[in-house]
Amino acid sequence: MTHRSNFRLARRAAATVVVCLAAAASGCSSMSDSVVATAFVDPARYDLYDCAQLRTARTANAARLKELNGLMDKARTGVAGSTVAEVAYGNDLVTTRAQSKLLDEVWQRNRCDSEPLPPQKPDPAATAKDLNATGARNRSGVR
Repeated sequence: MTHRSNFRLARRAAATVVVCLAAAASGCSSMSDSVVATAFVDPARYDLYDCAQLRTARTANAARLKELNGLMDKARTGVAGSTVAEVAYGNDLVTTRAQSKLLDEVWQRNRCDSEPLPPQKPDPAATAKDLNATGARNRSGVR
């Protein structure tokens, strides 16, 4: 009987270990990107940026996020795609999302929403088209 009771005790212990590991793994998977991402981004990186620099950084960051999401979607279409996408682009995506969140926080802290947008610079190609050979503008705007 002792052999049988030891076997049952070992099975119960193994089942308990499996349940504990599953609970621990599910706890890690439910952590948000913001919790994990703070380890990937320097919190003072954008502190000295003015609103124009923040606007440029936010635009570049949004483009990078779009690029990474596209790459991950493309990688997911292949065999073992989800795994490949996470291994290849997962860390970059988490870092870029964390940078985006940090940029948004600094943007709000600096009150950049209340600042008017700078005047748009004229397009050099359009300006060059409007100039005639002597360098003076035509009154009608055409050559």
